Amino acid sequence: MAAISLTKVRETAPALVGPYESAGVSLRKHGLAGTRAAVYLVVDYSGSMRPYYADGSVQGLAERVLGLSAHLDDDGTVPVVFFSTDVDAVTEIALADHRGRIERIVAGLGHMGRTSYHLAMDAVIDHYLDSGTRHPALVVFQTDGGPVNKLAAQRYLCKAAPLPLFWQFVGFGDPGSRQFDYLRALDELPVPEKRVVDNAGFFHAGRDPRKVTDDELYDRLVGEFPQWLAAARAQGIVRPA
Repeated sequence: MAAISLTKVRETAPALVGPYESAGVSLRKHGLAGTRAAVYLVVDYSGSMRPYYADGSVQGLAERVLGLSAHLDDDGTVPVVFFSTDVDAVTEIALADHRGRIERIVAGLGHMGRTSYHLAMDAVIDHYLDSGTRHPALVVFQTDGGPVNKLAAQRYLCKAAPLPLFWQFVGFGDPGSRQFDYLRALDELPVPEKRVVDNAGFFHAGRDPRKVTDDELYDRLVGEFPQWLAAARAQGIVRPA
């Protein structure tokens, strides 16, 4: 059973009914129906991301992540971390106030800087630990390139491996760019030599992420989550429901 009902979504966010229903199909397909998890969204606010804010790609991703979250978490909101050279904002998007939310947040932010994954990861870890939740978390981490400090990002991913957090990285941009070699390598960090469990996945959404269908997006967002859940439970990182 979904954390938030279809009726409630229709009442509070009718535009998200389609994504919500598609998310439900993907969750059932991957054996995740009835699973409870916190959902986070991390979005790249570096200078090269400007076109993806302008064309609605970031807003679209946020709304679709919100549709997924409605199945997994009952509070109707998704914490959102904006990052560039530093953490630019820690805020949220909600079912009842999702339209144009990203544009409104960005209007209050400053200069679009460079790309520092580890600072955003630290912000998510702090938020999760401070929340006191007993559920694991799925962190959707969007970026259009590699970090300025590759070693720091790797260290944070490995440091977070004993925590009930799964990091699903999503690439925007040219799939052939060498910028994404780092994320592919991060996805393949060895277990247990580098991290106690495989706590990350990566997929590329292409030059125009808006063209990725809901069905494909949700299949990619949750495709590796069940394997991580099983491994994390076996290691005692995630407690039995």
